[in-house]
Amino acid sequence: MSPFVLIVGRAANRAEGLRTSVYASGRRYCDSITRAGGVPIILPPIPELIPRLGDILDGIAGVVLHGGVDIDPARYGQSVVSEHVYGVDSSLDSVEFAVARAAIDRDLPLFAICRGFQLLNVLQGGSLIQHLESGAHRDIFHPVDAIADSRVSRAMGTTRPSACRSFHHQAIDRLGCDLRVTATSDDALVEAVEHVDRRWVVGVQWHPEDSADVDPEQQGLFDELVRQCLVLRRGPGTGA
Repeated sequence: MSPFVLIVGRAANRAEGLRTSVYASGRRYCDSITRAGGVPIILPPIPELIPRLGDILDGIAGVVLHGGVDIDPARYGQSVVSEHVYGVDSSLDSVEFAVARAAIDRDLPLFAICRGFQLLNVLQGGSLIQHLESGAHRDIFHPVDAIADSRVSRAMGTTRPSACRSFHHQAIDRLGCDLRVTATSDDALVEAVEHVDRRWVVGVQWHPEDSADVDPEQQGLFDELVRQCLVLRRGPGTGA
């Protein structure tokens, strides 16, 4: 049986063919998980579901946190908010933080992308740069340097992936507890982290799903996530 991989969805005002507001997820994330052999399961960002996360995660083998709007700066202790911070959604923050915390507590494989990467850092007590004035990481493909034998470099099969697509205006400032930096950009921004005390918790600042259909290095991150999900499901004592 293919492992179920949970994605926290997004609220949207409309979708083509539907007359009401919707809950949805980016299709490229779902496609990348599917190519890897997993089954994407979208959880709507409804705060009333938080008390039921225990039951929900009982059927889940892994979690993907994907990109989106900015995290409320109050969550990382900043009361002054940049004019460039946009789209803060308290319901989304509440659900995604709760899902990420529960997944880490259960030691589920977790892959955090862009906003998800930043959320992982904040969850672990880190902080963010609210706005990068240069705009150098908005809608570009660029290389990163990954530490040899890190989870990122092993999954991608290289320490120098050359075509990582970035689309962000924020970045990690203070690194969160129990995280280590495993990749950086040529201009010294943190591009990947991993949890030092969990089996496979990985975050990347770029968007591997954007080119995973044509780039085996980027798809390799999703392939490794699903492989880790299968290892977890088989686990010791299952007879697998």
